[in-house]
Amino acid sequence: MTVARRRRLIKRQRSSVGLALVAAISFLAGMTDAIGLMSVGEFVSFMSGNTTRASVAIADGDLSRAVLLLTGLVAFVLGNAGGVIVASRVRPHAVLLLVTGLLAASALVLEYREARFVMLIFAMGAINAAVEQIEGLPIGLTYVTGALSRFGRGLGRWIMGVRNRQWLVQLVPWSGMLSGAIAGAMLQRHAQYAAAWAPFFVAALVTAASILIPRRWWARYAPP
Repeated sequence: MTVARRRRLIKRQRSSVGLALVAAISFLAGMTDAIGLMSVGEFVSFMSGNTTRASVAIADGDLSRAVLLLTGLVAFVLGNAGGVIVASRVRPHAVLLLVTGLLAASALVLEYREARFVMLIFAMGAINAAVEQIEGLPIGLTYVTGALSRFGRGLGRWIMGVRNRQWLVQLVPWSGMLSGAIAGAMLQRHAQYAAAWAPFFVAALVTAASILIPRRWWARYAPP
């Protein structure tokens, strides 16, 4: 096997593992968001929706809800910042370990709606630092608006004759989020309180699998 062929094979394997990780994390985000929405009443990973809801709450004079939603937005930003710090100072999969702990803590405070809401949002913010790109292609984990936008722009360019199909990768986080949200909604509808632990178990499995990924591969999943 030539050196060039071996490098191509490793790159293909690295990309496949990265996309599988993206799909798993997006599945976790979709599940957490659906369970959070149905049990807490607000989004825990869709900050565009929470921004609009906070604005409506302010206009309606519902200050308590507005404060809760704005606190959630701050928690999401701080979660992203914390995730980057953990990924840089420790190791990227340590972010997943942090998220797993936060999801367990949120399940333990099930009766405290506000505390659980903030914990879930912080966790969903932090998890975005686990994977930020796949071989140079930007990837969003806890939201699909950006993925669908990049998909649509890529489709437009393909229609105009640009035969680069890298935009198809954006379907991975979208499909992961969709399937996770369906699973989360079904669990919440049928298992109710027990469903709060489902994101924790999924996160624990993803974290365990991520430890097996070679450390040098993680550099290709993080920004330059």
